[in-house]
Amino acid sequence: MIQASELAHPIRLVRGMFYGWWLAVIGAVIMVIGTVPLFQALSLWLPVLSQNFGWTPFQLSWAFTLTRVEGTVMGPIAGWGVDKLGPRKMVAIGLVIFAIGFFVFSRTENLWMFYLAFVIVSLGAGLGSWLPANTALNNWFRARRSTAMSIPMLGFGVGGVFVVPLMAWMMGWDVKTGVEIPGRLGWQNTALLVGAIGLVAAVPLALLVRNRPEDYGQHPDGIDPESLSGTGSHRTANGGAVAPDYTWQEAIRTRAFWLITMGHASSSIIIISVMFYLGLLMVERGFGLGQISGVISAQTAVSTAFILVGGIVGDRVPIRLAIFGFSFLQSIAMVILLTAETLPMFYVFTVLMGIGFGGRTPLTTAIRGVYFGRSNFARITGISMIPMNIMFIVVVPYVAWMEEFITGSYTLPLASIAAVSAVGSIMFLFLGNPRLSPAQRRRADVQRLVTQGASSGSSD
Repeated sequence: MIQASELAHPIRLVRGMFYGWWLAVIGAVIMVIGTVPLFQALSLWLPVLSQNFGWTPFQLSWAFTLTRVEGTVMGPIAGWGVDKLGPRKMVAIGLVIFAIGFFVFSRTENLWMFYLAFVIVSLGAGLGSWLPANTALNNWFRARRSTAMSIPMLGFGVGGVFVVPLMAWMMGWDVKTGVEIPGRLGWQNTALLVGAIGLVAAVPLALLVRNRPEDYGQHPDGIDPESLSGTGSHRTANGGAVAPDYTWQEAIRTRAFWLITMGHASSSIIIISVMFYLGLLMVERGFGLGQISGVISAQTAVSTAFILVGGIVGDRVPIRLAIFGFSFLQSIAMVILLTAETLPMFYVFTVLMGIGFGGRTPLTTAIRGVYFGRSNFARITGISMIPMNIMFIVVVPYVAWMEEFITGSYTLPLASIAAVSAVGSIMFLFLGNPRLSPAQRRRADVQRLVTQGASSGSSD
């Protein structure tokens, strides 16, 4: 407990802070640099590229599809790399690849070059941002895992609030006339600047990452487990005194793995669809780039607030119930979006989607640590991303194909995605409490037999 006298010395307090919290802040910076310019700004890049080159949404959608094909293959490889090389090295490798991708993107002149750039950028983001940052935090935290993992996602959120409008201003693109505004950087130089920042930041950020607390004489949550032996004070809402610890082979044989995997995948396609099509949908309904960036910023601001709320809630109630509530809200928000014709209605959508997406985001990552432990977190997470990427491969071109060739509208395809997302959120309700791995249960049975034998011998 922090005493009042300590609060009078903030420098001493900061210096004595458990490094896991510093690592969470570093993860937030990594997320700002390595994900925001790609994912949060997607609704800016796509209308600009569509108007500049005359590419249709269906043509643009294949760039995202290619990245998910790459993600399907690279997900398990990335997980293996993080577990074997450690989060620190993977951050450096990933951010350098991310930067190279944006350098290529800045020189894009045709559709195939855009596809290549998008794949490279996505590969770098996958290797060097979300997965290694959360793997490190999964090693450094147990009781406060959800709260800790919410902090890097705050970077994702805050970056969307401030970085996306800044990027929109730098691009200087007037979607009503389809030309660049004089005196701005333009979209190509904006992409070049993003790449330069990623390249410069790669090594310094990686050097601040620490893979495991035990390597530095510390323990998860900054608490020596021996000091809590027998007290029961380290029990949480999501598990008992002993944490699960699965191999990836053990994990994929469990019902919990597939419920988490398919539930997460189904609830994630809704936010990917929003990221990809929100800007195009708003342009179709007569809104400009400034209004689009305002809606994105508002959604991200709400998401940012509820990322931390979600993390705190996930550490205090069964995490499966928290994920269900936040995920189901996303489907309700999508219904609002599909009926929105005025700017105020788009902002109603942003509030509901921000609460749902922000609240569930840290929890759908932390839940794998809750149910499967620390040792193989990255590999288990990487493998569980395969069904998600397969769904992403299908869903983005599906919406574009339906709009362009079948319905002439985004309503029906996005409504079907909202329904799938609602089903995905319900899957989390069928998870039981976390259980020890088969190997842990066998060891516990042996230990119990040994203890019983010793007790029997002493009584004789």
